[in-house]
Amino acid sequence: MEGQPSQVRKNISKFLRSFLGIIRILQIVFGAGLWITVAANKYEGSIHFVLFVAVLFWLLTLALFFITLLDKQDLVPLLGGERWLRTNLTHDVVATVLYLSAIGIMIYKTRTNSYCNLEQYQHYCLFKVYLTAAVFACLCCLTYLLSVIYGGYRRSRGEQTVI
Repeated sequence: MEGQPSQVRKNISKFLRSFLGIIRILQIVFGAGLWITVAANKYEGSIHFVLFVAVLFWLLTLALFFITLLDKQDLVPLLGGERWLRTNLTHDVVATVLYLSAIGIMIYKTRTNSYCNLEQYQHYCLFKVYLTAAVFACLCCLTYLLSVIYGGYRRSRGEQTVI
């Protein structure tokens, strides 16, 4: 029984030091930065989609992170076991595509609010909020794209495990 907690610690340490572990942590941090930036300010229209993408993939990434961290992939019905790498790769591809559209929305909103970036402008302006959200969306998209490349490389080599 004493060997089991030691093995769990080794698996956790191994995952946290792996490329995917570091990328997942960055995805969680950047995703939280995006949705907190948007949700903490007034937003309307297409920004709802950006918030939806940010929160959805933040929650899904958090779930994938903890399932992989605790090495419980085999307990996930239909998606776990030998399909876990494919599941992660599919998640990352969809996240990359949806974050690309979120980037487009944030860039459009930033450009339409660029008029209020002057010091003389006295009214409430969302330019800096949208610019910050656009940067976070770009960082999220980049980390998911890196994860897609990494997962695709591992899949092409015929590997079944995520770590």
